[in-house]
Amino acid sequence: MPEEEEMDMDVKGRSALVTGGASGLGLATARRLADDGMRVVGLDLEASVLRAAAAWPELEFATADVRDPEAVTRAVAQANRDGDLSVVVNCAGIGDPSRVVGRSGPVDLERFERVLSVNLVGTFNVIRLAAHAMIGNDLQGEERGVIVNTASVAAFDGQIGQASYAASKAGIAGMTLPIARELAASAIRVVTIAPGLFETPLLGQLPQEVRDELGAQVPFPSRLGAPEEYADLLSAIVRNPMLNGEVIRLDGAIRMAPR
Repeated sequence: MPEEEEMDMDVKGRSALVTGGASGLGLATARRLADDGMRVVGLDLEASVLRAAAAWPELEFATADVRDPEAVTRAVAQANRDGDLSVVVNCAGIGDPSRVVGRSGPVDLERFERVLSVNLVGTFNVIRLAAHAMIGNDLQGEERGVIVNTASVAAFDGQIGQASYAASKAGIAGMTLPIARELAASAIRVVTIAPGLFETPLLGQLPQEVRDELGAQVPFPSRLGAPEEYADLLSAIVRNPMLNGEVIRLDGAIRMAPR
């Protein structure tokens, strides 16, 4: 049996691509991977990139909408310029809570389609283009790399008003295993993290008392998760080659109530 050090992927000096990498979970992940010795390209929208680039000069950034094939192709090429793209993390996503039928009638179909387009189609777009690039790279240990996606506990415990968000995240969870099975032939792993309630820019817009109430719903620890805790799990997934085809809840044992 091969020695453990020969099986593990040594990421030092390798490159990573992180979508949504200019804020929240994505930025924490990008910083953690940089601390682990990787060259990191954070993909995000222009306004977010302009803010983050000045604050985090150790990171590279690429401006792109995850739904844009040409822009994502350029970002993948930037990350894989030395043929060493080993880690891809999909953190980009949006939420747009709405009831199916509100006081003014049925929700606009475009709102539902937009959330699915960004969260689900955008994630798949990055996976397909990044995987194509990674397949041409050399093995590191016994693998070429790992793609980690971000779902949500809403995929399983969706609340009232979360139909579009829950559907998009359930789609990410649902495509994890079939893509992992397909890319196994190319020695590329695929794993999904399903976070619970985390300190993100979206929740940061809420009053502190509301955020405290949300955190109190978590069985233990009774608080909102820190982006660095997501990044810690991501780093562990990268280091452990037996983690593949799995959706991992990171939620403090919370199960969301209907509302």
